[in-house]
Amino acid sequence: MNKVYTTVNEAIFDVNSGTSMLFGGFGLTGIPENAIDALLAAGTSEIICISNEAGIEGFGLGKLIASRAIKQLTCSFVGENHLLEDLILEGHLKVELVPQGTLAERIRCGGAGIPAFYTPAGVGTEVAEGKEVRLFDGKKYLLEKAITADYAFIKAWKGDTEGNLIYKGTSRNFNPVMAPAGRITIAEVEELVPAGSLDPNEIHTPGIYVQRIFQGSNYVKPIEHFTSEAHSEEEQKEIIAKRLAKEIKDGDYVNLGIGIPTMVSNHIPAGMKVILQSENGLLGIGPLAEPGQEDPDLINASKRAITILPGGSFFSSAESFAMIRGDHVDVTILGGMEVSENGDLANWKIPGKRVKGMGGAMDLVASAGKVIVAMLHQSSDGKSKLVASCDLPLTGERCVTRVITNLAVLDINPEGGFLLKERASGVSIEQIKAATAGRLIIPSEVPEF
Repeated sequence: MNKVYTTVNEAIFDVNSGTSMLFGGFGLTGIPENAIDALLAAGTSEIICISNEAGIEGFGLGKLIASRAIKQLTCSFVGENHLLEDLILEGHLKVELVPQGTLAERIRCGGAGIPAFYTPAGVGTEVAEGKEVRLFDGKKYLLEKAITADYAFIKAWKGDTEGNLIYKGTSRNFNPVMAPAGRITIAEVEELVPAGSLDPNEIHTPGIYVQRIFQGSNYVKPIEHFTSEAHSEEEQKEIIAKRLAKEIKDGDYVNLGIGIPTMVSNHIPAGMKVILQSENGLLGIGPLAEPGQEDPDLINASKRAITILPGGSFFSSAESFAMIRGDHVDVTILGGMEVSENGDLANWKIPGKRVKGMGGAMDLVASAGKVIVAMLHQSSDGKSKLVASCDLPLTGERCVTRVITNLAVLDINPEGGFLLKERASGVSIEQIKAATAGRLIIPSEVPEF
């Protein structure tokens, strides 16, 4: 069977409205740009879409969102697509938000013929509503069902005429996981070569999973640039990041969440070996790339262009969460909206106002032995983020071990309450008491950091 198609329009000849579709990519990397543009031009509508996220406005799946071509969306992260967030909040789009590791595994299982599996991610949260909960070795797990689709649209760096694929850098992400899960998988590649041109030892997706392949063109591959915040708030976050760096030991494998945690790498002492792990599929993150030198295929989970340290490696999102779920990561540092005195965490949704999606946070807190939350002690309107119980939807129950804010370092006391361990330089205990809504346990001596 000839799998090669000359153009994207030929490759999608039988894709009709109302069908289910998997779309590879993570953030702005590894996106099947040509297929998305062709579906848009063809007027394809009523799409049942499964993707890690829906891109940004004006790029990738963001175009299909804007044209109202998507009827139903399953994803883990809304991100910075403000139109999508508005559509969700206003009830104009049916959306199922899924923990990122659960999404990757549901798709992997779909392609592997496994109908369902148990995972600890989401126990005690909205995600668990209506699902079977089972106890294994004293720990609760949710039953999650596999995902398949009529079509899978994926993007690779190189491919051959037999459908074998090689990905570049972090563009692997969800692409190799989705390839087996589509009834018909359509791959677009930057370079299409004759069969036998690729080294069999380097192939990431075997051709058995790919039914159609074409060489794409005019890839945009945008880089998302971040703007600086107000100077005073940025300084407060740097205080947190600097103290957070002391939590990391030489040789640790560390996962840094979005926001303040990404700043920690700026404060790791020279000569210390720390291996950073990113959910989109890489180990050994180096410093941020210099402006103008960014490689769009080397992006971390915070969508920043980075370099890769010697000894680093790339892998799929499913492999990334196997590392996380299997407790192979030593330290997990996340941002937070609220932490309760029992160690509950809320960091993904403000009902009626904001919904960014949980991303990989639920997977991380469900399996990590050491979870540190980094956040400002109070919200922008002066409310404490350290509370007796969380009002916002939970990311995880009793999962936080330590909280580091711009005012203090606090541990979750086994019997409940925030045990004050350290205070920021120049910050009084009275200030910390006034800014903490939950029960605060104050020892006789509290050193400064």
